Amino acid sequence: MVAGNSFFADLLARSQLVSGRDLAGLVFDAGQSVGLTATGVYVTDLQQTRLIALPQPVPAGESTLEIDSSLAGLAYRLEHTHLTQDGMTAWIPMVDGVERLGVLKVCGPDLSVPDCEALAAVTALLLVSKSSHSDLLIEAERRRPMTVQAELLWSFLPPRTIGTAQATSTAVLEPAYDAGGDAFDHSFTDHGLHLALLDAMGHDLASGGASAAGLAACRATRRSGGGLTDIVIAIDQILDQWFTDRLMTAVIADLDLTDGTLAWVNCGHPPPLLVRDGQVLNLLHREPDLPLGWNFHSHTPPTIHRARLQPGDRVLLYSDGVTEARSPEGDLFGEQRLADTVIRAMAAGDPAPEALRRLLQQLRRHQEHTQSDDATIVMAEWHPTP
Repeated sequence: MVAGNSFFADLLARSQLVSGRDLAGLVFDAGQSVGLTATGVYVTDLQQTRLIALPQPVPAGESTLEIDSSLAGLAYRLEHTHLTQDGMTAWIPMVDGVERLGVLKVCGPDLSVPDCEALAAVTALLLVSKSSHSDLLIEAERRRPMTVQAELLWSFLPPRTIGTAQATSTAVLEPAYDAGGDAFDHSFTDHGLHLALLDAMGHDLASGGASAAGLAACRATRRSGGGLTDIVIAIDQILDQWFTDRLMTAVIADLDLTDGTLAWVNCGHPPPLLVRDGQVLNLLHREPDLPLGWNFHSHTPPTIHRARLQPGDRVLLYSDGVTEARSPEGDLFGEQRLADTVIRAMAAGDPAPEALRRLLQQLRRHQEHTQSDDATIVMAEWHPTP
């Protein structure tokens, strides 16, 4: 298999008028034109436990694969191409930037791994371009119906993982199909990385609406040139005006990617954790300001805290639904278990998104898959290039 520029140009041209339902078939046809005997496009489900095959003219094999017990799952977890022993089949991670979407299965007698990886990269781009307006692609990620408040929140949330050569941020949210009051945001600005974790009181549609409005106020203010104080005041006023019975805790931060300065405000939220050299440090513990929703911050602006990170530092933002998660025996998950789980995963060489995926699995097991509160985690790493 040798795929030239004309092959990818033709694939992109043909994709313009292809629906989400026909996407895997388009990739299958493109693969056959360059000597592949079979392809299969697998996307991850919302909780990142399974890989689900998209429909195509010729089935690629099993329709569902477990991420933790399959070669396809290994390619997804480690973000590396894996071949079967006979070298006739390859499983290739599909990644949009640094966001894991799923895996591409390719089969053929003479596989060129670089060409196959290029095909997987193009397939990932096509998936992203179609998923915003294709219910089939969205439904493929779901294993059961979603509540209205969860649908509202997920429509506002950014990709789970974003990154550049200077920084990476990854996030997880549970219960995925019944999220109520938690929301996260991360986005790159001109010279930095913006982070936010919001936790609205309650677990209903009003809570989801409050968090969605909080994210909208945060983005509108930030994109109009406002700083952390302006964002806090904007969210506070929105809640006070439109969600009078809802309080919200939040950590909102800006990381300067040029020198590693982290600036943040904490409105009644658990303090961020700093992971450095395999240890959890309490360098980011500060006295929090009052929660949002009373319009208090319009008169008394929040305190902006600052700390200088070192290259390789990771900052963990989390909601109380993580540390206060209880086992059936009443054992709290706790801050130390949170930190230890992340540290062990990173020490084992897991990419940051995989470390959080494993953490979420452990959290679900700790509660025996019965969750009473939202649990959200955002982990940002500063890794500046020389």
